Amino acid sequence: MPTQVRIFAMPKSLGETLSASASQPISLSTQDYKVERPASPELKSRAPVMETIPERPKEGGITFAHQDSLPKLPIPDLEQTCKKYLGALKPLQGPREHAETKLAVQEFLKKDGPELQKKLQEYAVGKTSYIEQFWYDSYLNFDNPVVLNLNPFFLLEDDPTPARNNQVTRAASLVVSALEFVRAVRREELPPDMVKGTPLDMYQYSRLFGTARVPTENGCQIEQDPESKHVVVLCHGQFYWFDVLDDNSDLIMSEKDISINLQTIIDDAAQTPIQEAAKGALGILSTENRKIWSGLRDVLTKEEGSNNADCLGIVDSALFVLCLDYTEPATAAALCQNMLCGTNEVVKGVQIGTCINRWYDKLQIIVCKNGSAGINFEHTGVDGHTVLRFASDLYTDTILRFARTINGQAPSLWKTASPDPSKRDPESFGDVTTTPHKLEWDISPELNIAIRFAESRLADLISQNEFECLDFNGYGKNYITSAGFSPDAFVQMAFQAAYYGLYGRVECTYEPAMTKSFLHGRTEAIRTVSEESVNFVQTFWADNPAEAKVDALRKACQQHVNVTKECSKGRGCDRHLYALFCVWQRYLDNEDSRAPSSMGYLSSVENGENGSIGSDQGSVVGSPGKDSILTTSEELRTRQRGDSTNSRCQEQQVPAIFADSGWDKLNNTILSTSNCGNPSLRQFGFGPTSGGGFGIGYIIKDEGINICVSSKHRQTKRFLDTLESYLLEIRRILRITNRKSTSSRQTRAREIDPDKPRSAHQRLKTRGRMITGTESLRAMARSSTGTRSPTEESILMSEDEELGGYGFFDAGMLLQALKARGEALDQQGEPSKASERAAANARRREIGKKLRLVEY
Repeated sequence: MPTQVRIFAMPKSLGETLSASASQPISLSTQDYKVERPASPELKSRAPVMETIPERPKEGGITFAHQDSLPKLPIPDLEQTCKKYLGALKPLQGPREHAETKLAVQEFLKKDGPELQKKLQEYAVGKTSYIEQFWYDSYLNFDNPVVLNLNPFFLLEDDPTPARNNQVTRAASLVVSALEFVRAVRREELPPDMVKGTPLDMYQYSRLFGTARVPTENGCQIEQDPESKHVVVLCHGQFYWFDVLDDNSDLIMSEKDISINLQTIIDDAAQTPIQEAAKGALGILSTENRKIWSGLRDVLTKEEGSNNADCLGIVDSALFVLCLDYTEPATAAALCQNMLCGTNEVVKGVQIGTCINRWYDKLQIIVCKNGSAGINFEHTGVDGHTVLRFASDLYTDTILRFARTINGQAPSLWKTASPDPSKRDPESFGDVTTTPHKLEWDISPELNIAIRFAESRLADLISQNEFECLDFNGYGKNYITSAGFSPDAFVQMAFQAAYYGLYGRVECTYEPAMTKSFLHGRTEAIRTVSEESVNFVQTFWADNPAEAKVDALRKACQQHVNVTKECSKGRGCDRHLYALFCVWQRYLDNEDSRAPSSMGYLSSVENGENGSIGSDQGSVVGSPGKDSILTTSEELRTRQRGDSTNSRCQEQQVPAIFADSGWDKLNNTILSTSNCGNPSLRQFGFGPTSGGGFGIGYIIKDEGINICVSSKHRQTKRFLDTLESYLLEIRRILRITNRKSTSSRQTRAREIDPDKPRSAHQRLKTRGRMITGTESLRAMARSSTGTRSPTEESILMSEDEELGGYGFFDAGMLLQALKARGEALDQQGEPSKASERAAANARRREIGKKLRLVEY
């Protein structure tokens, strides 16, 4: 029987939407998206047309209402970029090394730089963003496993209602809230993100659901089913699925219905002993090297009559994956590990840890047996700020929905709600499958061996990393702002001081600044280490007066705030320099030719008939091919020496700035940090981005700081102990300096306390000794008002809202991206007919073994 797969589609960019609205149709030769790779031999001769998700707002829609008014990310001035580049490197280099870097930069500005800047400006004409295509290429040409290298995690706070913190109840509640979020996005009822009244880009929300990262032999590509209406559930490494939405994106199942389905799945999965199920846990293959995983997908679908292609189609096109774990991690560090990479537990030679219960190519909601829940997400198309909004609304909606069971007048997050499924005519649901089905894979001996080897490699990877958490409750955002500091800058200096206290040196540090105030904006790199930060850590750890230490801290924090503001405006140096490098590489590899994109579509084209522009401006910088200069480490070393780099261009040398050692130093991140969170999250984190580095995710709350640190066994616990000691010590120093200051006030009411002339009838009130507040009372007062006006405090406290982005783009993976090989497929699809989709739906109903529902 011929196999069929569901049709995937890419979201459409704004420029393509505007072009498509013109009277003339878009030519097939200029369509900026790629078809899905056929999943079986029978389909290789028929590739479906790739439909798109409109980004242009619907009539009455609010989600994308501001997209047309968002400015494009500016291309910075070349000289300013080089000046910032030197400023970022100076504190990381010795005098001689920095002098060499300055010479390389001067040569770049005289020779290659202006020409590359001109070519980048020409390339950017008509593009949504000058960096967007290079960004996707860098991610999708990343060959190493995505687990622990790319995918971050969020750990949600527990449900505030203890009775609801069991696995089935919590999971069902989160699924319903997630589906309401999906509905709001599709109906464009999700309010747009705003920062200080400025609207942010909402494009990433269209790519969050029904999306999968699919490996091919020429790099990965993003595939999406914009009409997805089912979820996949993983339990004991076994796969199940059922529909949850109708064609209008309304919910067709109540929370009770979903609970019954989940309990049915748990009971069915338990019938297969975990040791036996682990041997066929296909999800482990998604942790493999991407090229190996691509080959294994071909093995999965090559046998005639196999239903593996159907099963893969069901998984890839699901809205998201729900992972039901059978473990109950006892500590915060164990929970973080479980959400990031799963547990590693081998019994009698068989892996039975939760690492087998994952599918890392998609958005995953993970729920432990005790109800602890988290999110692990594929990072190519979405940043932490986007998933944070999803996680926050998810958590908030579960609480509000429970509140409405007590008081029907309790508020709702959503503009409109799905009709109550229990009151609808079942016929109105359409062609849906609500009973869970178990996917039954045809596991060949070759796949059995692949699963075993993949598990062994993953166990190695997990064992090479360690995770530690610090829930610091001494103080948080309130106290820091009352002391006159930016919370994010304050915590960043804490990382610098802790590292310097342990090792006596500073290292390259990365923090992302969100640039979503621009169209399709992602992040820019904040380089935390500055001359001011170096002076601070040296002053702090030396025998200096408290005032000198605080003064050095203020200067370092102010410099960090200044850099952050520049980066948030798109005026950093990292993205610009990387784009220049990509432009040079593209023109070196294949000048005047149109290279395909590794992600399956190009940046949007906004000008020109039929979406096309001049050959130079319209060409897209492809990823390095097999003839690229950066395919081996030896060739990379050749590049660094500045020798000839390519047989097709013997006289062409790498621009001096990229051949200099400073370029590699800035892209070898030791402290990779990110501030992303709010009260709905308990922890947030990711793996280290270099072998000798730390991955530091942190959440600054009103009265505490939650920090998750990972490393490849670099005394992670000791680093956190040093960090905690510093946080307590700097508070002590701040208290000393505050006691010496007479300018601080506690509340508006207490401003009348200082001595001043009083009338006779007021003197009676002053008789007796005035009782001063205790130190804790003064600290509490400072944390609530501080020494600034309410307006100044509000501005200061909201500065860090600009930071919510999250990215690994140049935090340790840039050199990996530069060495990526291969060019993506560039196929065009044939139109898909409605009858074919109907046939696919009919065929889909039979995929998997139908389960018998349990009583619940």
